Amino acid sequence: MAEQTTSSIVIDATPAEVMAVIADFAEYPTWAKGVKVADVRSTIDAGPDAGRAREVFFSLDVSPIKDEYTLAYEWDGDRQVTWTLVEGKMLRALDGAYVLADRGGSTEVTYRLALDVSIPLIGMLKRKGEKILIDTALKGLKKRVESIG
Repeated sequence: MAEQTTSSIVIDATPAEVMAVIADFAEYPTWAKGVKVADVRSTIDAGPDAGRAREVFFSLDVSPIKDEYTLAYEWDGDRQVTWTLVEGKMLRALDGAYVLADRGGSTEVTYRLALDVSIPLIGMLKRKGEKILIDTALKGLKKRVESIG
């Protein structure tokens, strides 16, 4: 993975509860800021992660990034999910992960993200875009998980 931005948050829920929200792509537009569409295109057929998304199409509009893209997901139970960019219009790379750590009644969620766009961006601007995406995603995830529990 290229140079990445990382941030963490503690959510008052179990890893399974947190991962259930992460895996529920149909609900992303209700809590993930900037996500206009999250459409599961294919799912995993067999194994412990059967039924979870393999590829998801997104329409995103969160400054400075506006794009339509597809991500490929790899799941590790309720411990971790990673993704890589399959195709995008403006994005050249969007690699990331949610890593969940059980803290006994709560879950520490670490979000890693590395993005690259087809238009030249100063490194500082790119990191700022990553930080905005990560912070809004983590805060939205926390709010969504804790409102369900």
